[in-house]
Amino acid sequence: MDELEKIFNIKIDNIENFKRALTHPSYTQENNIEYIECYERLEFLGDAVLKLTVSDILFQKYPLATEGDMSKIRSIVVSDAMLFEIAKKIGLQNLIMLGKHEEKQGLRKLESVVACSFEAILGAYYLDGKFEEIKEFIIKNFTEYIEDVDKNSAKYNAKAILQEYTQGLTKETPTYVLKDTTGPEHNKTFVVEVLYQDKVVSSGEGKTKKEAEQHAAYQACKKLGAIK
Repeated sequence: MDELEKIFNIKIDNIENFKRALTHPSYTQENNIEYIECYERLEFLGDAVLKLTVSDILFQKYPLATEGDMSKIRSIVVSDAMLFEIAKKIGLQNLIMLGKHEEKQGLRKLESVVACSFEAILGAYYLDGKFEEIKEFIIKNFTEYIEDVDKNSAKYNAKAILQEYTQGLTKETPTYVLKDTTGPEHNKTFVVEVLYQDKVVSSGEGKTKKEAEQHAAYQACKKLGAIK
């Protein structure tokens, strides 16, 4: 709890909620603890807290943005990949309690696990009556990512841009093929090729297949002239 308070710089009152927020379901199973003592219920609440706060930031920061534009930015900013990146930056992932088997399997490095616990902590702070404080934390730690997504929308939406572009040319859509996977089970790197009209246009790699596809699509967009 001391480490958590240092990370968020917000005092903790109800310790039990924060214990739950840091508890993976595998830990409750292994230690014969009730399932409701894991982070999943708090994650549900924290997800709403995060989306509301990010929506408010977007609404205030971009007064001329359309609903569609704000929705696109928000979906990227609150994604597991983005939450995982921020959680690593602030040192949150080391505090999650996992079952022994899951620890050995490297679940601590899984985006979904870390993102769920992150959201659960936001939910715990909300129940602690610290909504304004957690809102300030989100503004401080998420704004630079919001600005990056806004400035580099093509990088984050490359797959959609590429599909729209190719359909406009020939009504054909690109396809993505997984070509290689390297590294241990908990820390894989995926290599994906994107094909258009049965020809390889480009390739990309990432820690998830989705990330690799986005990178491949971004390179394809540049090569085909869909973006500058």
